[in-house]
Amino acid sequence: MSPVSTNQQHGSGTAPRTLPFYSVLFHVKYEHLLGGVSGGVVSTLVLHPLELLKIRFAVNDGHLKTRPQYKGLVHAISTILKEEGARGLYRGVTPNCWGAGTAWGFYFFFYNAIKAWMLDGTSKTNLGPGRHMLAAAEAGILTLAITNPVWVVKTRMCLQYANLKTLSPSKRYSGMIDALAKIYRYEGFRGLYKGFIPGIFGVSHGALQFMAYEEMKKFYINHYNLISDAKLGVLEYLTFAATSKLFAASATYPYQVIRARLQDQHKEYNGVVDVLKKTWRFEGARGFYKGLLPSLLRVTPATAITFVVYENVSQFLLHKK
Repeated sequence: MSPVSTNQQHGSGTAPRTLPFYSVLFHVKYEHLLGGVSGGVVSTLVLHPLELLKIRFAVNDGHLKTRPQYKGLVHAISTILKEEGARGLYRGVTPNCWGAGTAWGFYFFFYNAIKAWMLDGTSKTNLGPGRHMLAAAEAGILTLAITNPVWVVKTRMCLQYANLKTLSPSKRYSGMIDALAKIYRYEGFRGLYKGFIPGIFGVSHGALQFMAYEEMKKFYINHYNLISDAKLGVLEYLTFAATSKLFAASATYPYQVIRARLQDQHKEYNGVVDVLKKTWRFEGARGFYKGLLPSLLRVTPATAITFVVYENVSQFLLHKK
């Protein structure tokens, strides 16, 4: 992240100055971290079964006969309930809660710190869409570097089907800690960072989402002549969050398929290019959109819940001081 030159337009019109990178630390606020963690955990607990379905559809290329074959959402749910019970729909919920909580927490934490740094701590002006995207992208890369091992564990635990006899003991996991330990022991540090490269491309997802969210908020605030940091109603936050997520998810979904397939313990790929070639060769363009329906059914309400909880928790903590 390069230093940002700011022109004191909101001040006395003094000469532009450059803010050093470390000054971003002056704008760190734990309230954004706690708000993001709260929102991520609540939304995950409510909607985890749809995340599990998305992953199982995403990795299913039709070639692995030991993998359950689902004909659709209803058939998938009934099959899981029949073969794995109600607990089957919540496989991987622990790492998902940890991942979603820490990811959303750090994302909001870094994003708001970077945004405040870009604005030099003032709330009297707004960033443009390009700088919103830059702040969101930088926050996304920092967050991914911290949380990628948890996402690998979540994906693998979601892919533990009823019949585990086809897997070697090194790829059977009794829980989150066992999974982390076995992945590190048998696959090393690289195993914990499988899917990291498509995850970086996926940063564009968050960047597009936050840009759209911030622009909708800014338009609404300007339209009604509100102060720039005004607290809006739940309906407004829900609408902006859901719309921005739908936009971002539809535009960037293929990276999630690629990442899930790289993290799948049932099949080995030789990197991103290998996934791209095999998916295109055997499944065509449709292969890159497998699991899109359960993903959209999950991410829209999940993001809406996350943003509403985040906005209210962070606003409560910030104004409690």
